[in-house]
Amino acid sequence: MLPSIFGENMFDDFFDDFDRQFFGRHNPLYGRRAKNLMKTDIQEHDDRYEIEIDLPGFKKDEISLDMKDGYLTISAAKGMDKEEKGKKGKYIRQERYAGACSRSFYVGDVKPSEVHAKYESGILTLEIPKKDVQVLPDSGHIAIE
Repeated sequence: MLPSIFGENMFDDFFDDFDRQFFGRHNPLYGRRAKNLMKTDIQEHDDRYEIEIDLPGFKKDEISLDMKDGYLTISAAKGMDKEEKGKKGKYIRQERYAGACSRSFYVGDVKPSEVHAKYESGILTLEIPKKDVQVLPDSGHIAIE
């Protein structure tokens, strides 16, 4: 068991600094836990796709959905209240950050009015209707001239 001064993994800070210094990788939104944001599950049903995206800690008005050129983009932005007046005590550890994150999915020729969205308990649920897909031949011979 490691002392509590270390993170979940003793080497977290070392590798985070290594990535930042040598590869320029740095994600200020939620620090090293940013990779855990917007975890997504996609289920296929007979007539639709159901997408569930984890967005814990966000309010409904901090999330936006946009459609453009067949791509559905989900964006979430969070601001921190930096108002410190009237608060007593000081932070000894602060892991919450302000920032934005987004993901895009190709959904094809779907109209925004056909997408049903619901946000409850930190989970964004989207229902997207299936469209008929043009079936292409599996294989074919191409002659070389």
